[in-house]
Amino acid sequence: MRHSVADARKPFRRWKTLGSPSGGSDIRIRILYAGAVFFALCIMAKLVFVQLIDHAFYEALASGQHQLFQELIPERGDIFVHDTKDGTLVAVATNELKAFLYADPRQVKDSQMIAKTLGQILEWDEEKTMELAGRLSNEKDPYEPIAREVNENRLQQVIAAGLEGIGYVREPARIYPESGLGGHVFGFVGFDHEGYRSGKYGIEGYFDKDLTGIPGFLRSERDLAGRLIAIGERSYEPAVDGADIILTLDRTVQFTVCSKLVETVRKHDADGGSIVILEPSTGRILAMCGVPDFDSNQYNKVPDITAYNNPAIFDSYEPGSIFKSMTMAAAIDTGSVNPMTLFEDTGSVLVDGWPKPIANAENKKYGVVTMTDVLDNSINTGVIFAMRQMGMDPFVSAVKDFGFGKKTGVEMETEAAGNISSLDIGEEIYAATASFGQGITVTPLQMAAAYAAIANGGVLLEPHIVDEIRYTDGRVDKKAVKEVRRVIQEKTARLVGAMLVSVVENGHGKRAGVPGYYIGGKTGTAQVPKKDGGGYDSDITIGSFAGFGPINDPRFVMVVRIDNPKDIRWAESTAAPLFGEIADFLLRYYEIPPERPL
Repeated sequence: MRHSVADARKPFRRWKTLGSPSGGSDIRIRILYAGAVFFALCIMAKLVFVQLIDHAFYEALASGQHQLFQELIPERGDIFVHDTKDGTLVAVATNELKAFLYADPRQVKDSQMIAKTLGQILEWDEEKTMELAGRLSNEKDPYEPIAREVNENRLQQVIAAGLEGIGYVREPARIYPESGLGGHVFGFVGFDHEGYRSGKYGIEGYFDKDLTGIPGFLRSERDLAGRLIAIGERSYEPAVDGADIILTLDRTVQFTVCSKLVETVRKHDADGGSIVILEPSTGRILAMCGVPDFDSNQYNKVPDITAYNNPAIFDSYEPGSIFKSMTMAAAIDTGSVNPMTLFEDTGSVLVDGWPKPIANAENKKYGVVTMTDVLDNSINTGVIFAMRQMGMDPFVSAVKDFGFGKKTGVEMETEAAGNISSLDIGEEIYAATASFGQGITVTPLQMAAAYAAIANGGVLLEPHIVDEIRYTDGRVDKKAVKEVRRVIQEKTARLVGAMLVSVVENGHGKRAGVPGYYIGGKTGTAQVPKKDGGGYDSDITIGSFAGFGPINDPRFVMVVRIDNPKDIRWAESTAAPLFGEIADFLLRYYEIPPERPL
């Protein structure tokens, strides 16, 4: 069958009859228009999302194009001390902007040349320079840290060198403006093997988490060329800066005390020394110093890491005769003796568990004496008598109640607990020697807290060095006074305080006194056990003085310790004069009027 051209067009004509010629065109135009409007709305919505809702994410993302994941480092909080006289706070640890150098090895063309140039600028040795060259040669590595805390001079040299693939950002570096104010207290901020900063020792170590803050993060998906995938998964969280720590230390007191301690250690050619000063009514630490100290700005320039340990809280030692005040307080509190109880001293006494008699210092004999005389003249046999009068068990309980044998809880790293474990053996020899400060070990801070209990009417408080913590969200954690327990009755505390005044007025503590004031305290010249065991070293002593004043309304408690003075053996000529000098300063600084005619 043959078909004409007309027949061939019939199907087309039938299709066109389904609608008007203009109807199909309108539908297509409307579809295209609707699509264009929808697309425009999507673009507008995306712009709103990018510019307003997710602005912080893209702003952060634009600042670091070399990393798939960039950790946002918070700014470390500051550490402050008080300046009591003008009522201000002084930063003793803060931040200063320095450069952090990093590399994108994918953009490094000559790793050997760049490493050598950086090594010369940063004054690295050959080994460290070659190690960097190896890291820069990895063409698939998008990020390599190079150096932190680069000063401005070296940074400008790096910039001038125009090293391809090398970048930098400015970040806070830790500085300590008040040099000589106490590296042991503040600690320092160091870097671990991965290049992350963290606090070490002192306040920096103890409160590292609070000071560090919370890191933020920036995470995004990228293609093989390192370009942002617009529709990829991404998330952003800003960093939370660290909290500020306000210490209880008084800047003027701290500086004065530390300076005088350094002078005394040098004067007597001593191995070292430490001082703790507490406010007895609150437990606030007003000053804490140790010698030898270190500069937190140059923490790596120490002979060995033991220099970081704070001797006021870490170095336990046999306290010697300053412990006799605790023994006497416990005996009086139990009613076993009173300040006028008589005792006949023959110069030595036999004790169960030891074949030889225990003698007084320099083998002195005092005859019939009172308990007040026992403290005045620091009579070993007299405090053994007082311990025996109350019994070993009450004595041991009192020692523990005063806080010995456990950490005080002060907010610093490396605090030691001391050692009174010999008292749990139950033999009289250990209680007898402990009564005059031998055979047990304590820290200067423990000793200061115990004397503060006497000065505070018999109540032991937990010493603290942090006044408050201020967080970036406005919260303030104010440290309250923390009562541990009542150790002795208030009447006992007053009696023992008066006996300690007698020690300063009539006994071995005369050089600790201050004209016009009643100061109470006790000397102690402690022997040091031989390192290989078997008795004490006859050539080494530790001189201490512990006391407080003014006696009727104590404003300070102080423990002074001088380690192994070479020129003078006795504490009454080393620790006691330093105590008196600082006590005189404190009374004038706090403008405390004299209690009696000068």
